[in-house]
Amino acid sequence: MRLCTPSLGLLLKISPVPATVNQFRHGPDTDDLAIPLVSCYTALSMRTLRIGLAQVNSTVGDLNGNAKKILAWAERARKQGVALLLFPELAITGYPPEDLLLKPSFIRDNLATLDRIRKKLKMPGMVTVLGFVDGNDDIHNAAAIIHRGKILGVYHKRYLPNYGVFDEDRYFQSGDRAFSLQWGNLRVSVSICEDIWYPGGPSQEALRGQAELIVNISSSPYHLGKGELRERMLKTRASDGVALVAYVNLVGGQDELVFDGGSAIFDPDGQVVARGRLFEEDLVVADLDLEKVFRRRLHDPRSRKEKQKHTQDDDRTDWVKVLGSPAGSRVRPIRNRVEPRVSPTEEVFRALVLGTRDYVKKNGFQRVLVGLSGGVDSALVAALAVKALGPKAVVGVSMPGPFTSRGTRQDAARVAKNLGIEFLEVPIGPVFESYTRALKSAFKRKKPDVAEENLQARIRGNYLMALSNKFGWLVLTTGNKSELATGYCTLYGDMAGGFAVIRDVPKTFVYEVAKWIVRRAGRDLIPKSVLERPPTAELRANQTDQDTLPPYAELDPILKAYVEGDLSLEEIVARGAKPATVKKVIRMVDGNEYKRRQGPPGIKITERAFGKDWRLPITNRYRKD
Repeated sequence: MRLCTPSLGLLLKISPVPATVNQFRHGPDTDDLAIPLVSCYTALSMRTLRIGLAQVNSTVGDLNGNAKKILAWAERARKQGVALLLFPELAITGYPPEDLLLKPSFIRDNLATLDRIRKKLKMPGMVTVLGFVDGNDDIHNAAAIIHRGKILGVYHKRYLPNYGVFDEDRYFQSGDRAFSLQWGNLRVSVSICEDIWYPGGPSQEALRGQAELIVNISSSPYHLGKGELRERMLKTRASDGVALVAYVNLVGGQDELVFDGGSAIFDPDGQVVARGRLFEEDLVVADLDLEKVFRRRLHDPRSRKEKQKHTQDDDRTDWVKVLGSPAGSRVRPIRNRVEPRVSPTEEVFRALVLGTRDYVKKNGFQRVLVGLSGGVDSALVAALAVKALGPKAVVGVSMPGPFTSRGTRQDAARVAKNLGIEFLEVPIGPVFESYTRALKSAFKRKKPDVAEENLQARIRGNYLMALSNKFGWLVLTTGNKSELATGYCTLYGDMAGGFAVIRDVPKTFVYEVAKWIVRRAGRDLIPKSVLERPPTAELRANQTDQDTLPPYAELDPILKAYVEGDLSLEEIVARGAKPATVKKVIRMVDGNEYKRRQGPPGIKITERAFGKDWRLPITNRYRKD
């Protein structure tokens, strides 16, 4: 018995493929071919679709390497019987390609790479949705639908984000049409990343066009809490559209951004059906119950109401027909995998490890160098580097000065020993004495102050950069977000280096991550004395950070409110902070933008990181204090 619902006699036109990819198509021209569509449901057996979400780690600009990766993961999917395979947004070019998109040769090479890929994707039973850059008189963030070695159609992303770390309006033209596949009696709505964040987007179109499955290919960068926020949105879209939602996300590090993967599928009730691993490549393979959508819609009048609005006059959807039917019933059923979420602390740890590993390896470095002060920041950076790269790839350097205590000197050596890394000790005392003698006449009648303190930090920076130059090691700086925000750091000193691993991690959270590492290791990988000692730069006698800064327990909430929340002095004080303290912190943040602009890039962890997220002018007289 077959229950068939006529589609109100609607003739849906197969859209023309954009001129830029017409050259890749084969067969007769179908631009003017109209096909009557019928929604049919088989009552004798459950309709299923085996879908694959390939959350790959693309490298920006590595077109050949990305193509090899795409084809390798496609072959894995084929062997597992996948009928519909999704790759992330701009998987061919990597994300974000930024000003590479202003190079015509890059656009052409990306299209040629797509052509090579589609020729090899000849699996008769598998449709692939793949992100690339489409271009002719303008360029689009696009998805190609590939079947049997042919490009059946191309979708152009409609909603281009232009906030936070995103600059897509700088590069792309937005699309103006929705896009759906008709594959046998299955209808699939295709979208790209930002499209699905809008309530009136794919979920409403799914109801109107009777699409049972919404697929979204994405490159959504990580910050703490983003995964939960993203999943809440996807659950809502699935419920709103009374449809299955399949979401594939990029994974990997790209400069200051980290992509966390976590690709997932949700059913029409908003329940998670499958979820991929976090912060690592993965192929999520799941069997989808398409009948559940039909059953759910029988009890939900919204699909009927939306369908009545969907007339030929207001149709803004391009339809592409895929020959044949999905082969879901011809494969042995599998148990869908739902990877667990992790704690916020572990989430940040894994993001820092992945971001460090990819920055180092994708930029061709073999070893990294960390200045070990005996404090918690440098100990954490060293531990993260060891996890990311292995102990043989990490070198620790202690650079004791005239105010370095015996305890911190011992702790620096102990951290290196516990982590199993090479350890060097290069004192700065003789060079510092030479500097002060040379400057004695210039500094006459001036008492020692911050200038002499910063001289010590800059000597250490010179040592690190000399070792970097001599051996080709990348210097990992050890400053945290609390220090960078307030300017409690030294230009050309502790800010000198190539990559700032924890520059977006507040000091209080530095301790939290360090303690988590110790608990997970089951031993004092980071010595207890490092975690308990009051933080100090040791640039003068008996110095502690709190000589200059408020206690970090007070400072970090103020910084979060001001930097991430854009709250005013009055609003922060209303939350219970001391007015004098808030005023001091705001002045420090606003007055140190020139330092932050000159620091190395680092991994985005919070909702608003310094850099692309934060664009405060250096020359700026706006003050409200």
